[in-house]
Amino acid sequence: MSHAPYRTAPDNPSNTQARAALARDAGIPVILDGRIKRERYESVTGSVATLARFARALRLSMPEAA
Repeated sequence: MSHAPYRTAPDNPSNTQARAALARDAGIPVILDGRIKRERYESVTGSVATLARFARALRLSMPEAA
């Protein structure tokens, strides 16, 4: 299940949320540590295998260079 659309423009402010969604989809727990006004502070943790899944998902989400 996807938590957010992956393909976002580089100047899109939702990129951080999209990356957090990619992390969740890869099996990485994303924990909200706190919020100050509109700023969210989140942390992640996971195994090296999970990091590799996230890296692959991130690579696949990037637009191909022309």
